[in-house]
Amino acid sequence: MFTFLLVDDEKELIETIAQRLHQRGFGVDCAFSGMDALNRLEKGGAIDVVVLDVKMPDLDGIKLVEIIKEKHPLIEVVMMTGHATIDSAIEAMKFGAFDYLTKPCDLDDLIAKATKAIARKKEREAEILSLRMKPYISDREREERIARILEK
Repeated sequence: MFTFLLVDDEKELIETIAQRLHQRGFGVDCAFSGMDALNRLEKGGAIDVVVLDVKMPDLDGIKLVEIIKEKHPLIEVVMMTGHATIDSAIEAMKFGAFDYLTKPCDLDDLIAKATKAIARKKEREAEILSLRMKPYISDREREERIARILEK
């Protein structure tokens, strides 16, 4: 299993999703603002996938995904949005979000997308580890290749 960080200013929605994910055996943490999410990520811990609302009052979800991917490039982000802001969710994918869901989201759909995101994360981690183990490439070339992996 893996661990979610659910981020949305709609506290009841997030707590309901968290409870349902927890019942299925997933680790779950919740943040009710963009700044709260960044603080939780900075503390470290085992966050594998962030499920992030596009519209929040303190820090826009699009900007937040950009910050997350800059500071924590291996953490995958799934955007969550109302029907009126699907274009915003797609825009967030340009900044590195893995996929998006519409609200209210189906729990099985959320788990399926998160599972695919985790598979991508593990694949990228393995590629980076493999590059770090190769003694015959220069540090510069290694860092360039790692940067390309993180841009995928």
